[in-house]
Amino acid sequence: MEHPGIFFSVVLWIIFWGTIGGIVTPRVYFRKNLDVSQAGLAGASIGGGTGPLGLIPLWYFAPRLRTIWTVLSNLLIIGIFVWGFARADPENFCVTSGKYLASLFTNGLIMGFIYGLMALGLSLIFSIIGVVSFAHGEFYMIGGMIVYYFTTTWFPGSSPILGVIAACIITFAIGVSFERIFLQPINKDKIQRPIEYGILVTFGLSFFLQYFVQAIAGANPVKARRFFDFPILTIPSVNDPWLIKSSKGNLLLFDALSISNPRFIAALVSVIMLGLLLFFLYHTWTGKALRAVSEDRQAAAAAGINPSTMNTLAFALGGMLAAVSGATLVQAFSWVPQVGMLPALRSFVIIVLGGLGSLSGAFLGGLLVGVIEALGVGCVPDITRASAYIPAYGMIILIMVLLLKPTGLFGRRE
Repeated sequence: MEHPGIFFSVVLWIIFWGTIGGIVTPRVYFRKNLDVSQAGLAGASIGGGTGPLGLIPLWYFAPRLRTIWTVLSNLLIIGIFVWGFARADPENFCVTSGKYLASLFTNGLIMGFIYGLMALGLSLIFSIIGVVSFAHGEFYMIGGMIVYYFTTTWFPGSSPILGVIAACIITFAIGVSFERIFLQPINKDKIQRPIEYGILVTFGLSFFLQYFVQAIAGANPVKARRFFDFPILTIPSVNDPWLIKSSKGNLLLFDALSISNPRFIAALVSVIMLGLLLFFLYHTWTGKALRAVSEDRQAAAAAGINPSTMNTLAFALGGMLAAVSGATLVQAFSWVPQVGMLPALRSFVIIVLGGLGSLSGAFLGGLLVGVIEALGVGCVPDITRASAYIPAYGMIILIMVLLLKPTGLFGRRE
C-alpha cells in the first residue's frame, strides 16, 4: 500500500463518526419521546457516511427514521471506503482491473451459497430445538469423508452424486439417533439446565465423531475426484470475443469471470438443496409443522403437532445440510478429520450475523461472508497474510453489525 495514511484516515473517520452517531442518536430520540428502535443503526450509518453534516440536522429535527436513509448511508460508507482504498493503493488489482474484481465477487457469491446452506442447517436446529449444535462441523466433515470412501473404496468408480445421496442418508440417520437418545430429555423436562446440557452433549458428539473417523480413516488428507468435467467448448464458436469458454476444470465467462469446476458444482448443489428445503418448508404439511413449532411450541402442540418429532426432524435435517456442504467441497479441498472446525466457526458467525433463528438471515449472512472473504483475500496486497486472516473477516463484520443491531441483520427481539 503506497499511501496507508489515506486509507487509515478514511477508516478512522467512518469509525469515529459512526460511533458518535450510534451512541448519541438514540439518546436524542429518547429525550424527545420518539421511537428509538432504529435510532442506533440509523445514527451510526448516517454518521459514518456523512459525519457532522448529516448528524447535526438529524439531532436537531429528529425526523421519523426511514429504512432508505440507512440503506443510502451504508452505500455511501462503502463508497467512501472504496475511494480511500483506491487512493491509498492505486496499483492494486482490485483498483486497476474490473475483471479481477468481478471474478472475486463472483467466486465470493459461489462460496457464499455453500456457507449459507451450512448455516441454514445450524439455524434450523436452533430455531426449533433452541440448542446450538457444536457437532455441526463434524457433520460437514463426515459428508466429505463418505463421498471420498464411497467413490474410492466402497464402490470404486461410482458416481460421486451417489456418494452425496449416501452422505445425506447416513448423516440424517446419525442426527435422528443422537437427538432421540441425548436431546429428547430436554423436551421432557428431565434436565434442569437444558442450555448447558445441549452444549455439553453436542460437544461430546463432536469429539466422538472426529476421533472415531480419525481412528478408522487415519489423519492423512484425502481428496475426491471431480464430480464431472465441463465440456470443452467456446460460445459462440466463430465470433470474437466469445461469451463462454470452458475446459474440463474451469469455466470462463465474458473473458473476465473465472469459476473453478468443483466450486461451481458445489454451489449448484447448494442452490438445488436450498430450493428443495424451501419447497419442503412452505409447501408440505411437515414443513409447515416445523415452522409452526419454531414460532410457538405450545400453540403448535395444541393444533395436534408433535414438537418432539419436529425436534428430531430439525436436528437430522440440520446435520444433513452440513453434510451436503462437505460432500460437495471434498472435491475442492483436502479433507482431514479436523476439517470441520473452521466451517463450524464460520456458521456460528453467520447465524449470529443474520439473526439467531432466522433462516433467511442465515443464508444472506452466508452470501455476505463469502463475498467479504473473497474480497479480503484478493485485495489485500500480501496474499499470505490475507489468507491467514480469513477467519477474521467474518468476525469483523459480525462485530460491526452487533454494535449497531444486537439482534443481527434479520433477528427479532423476543
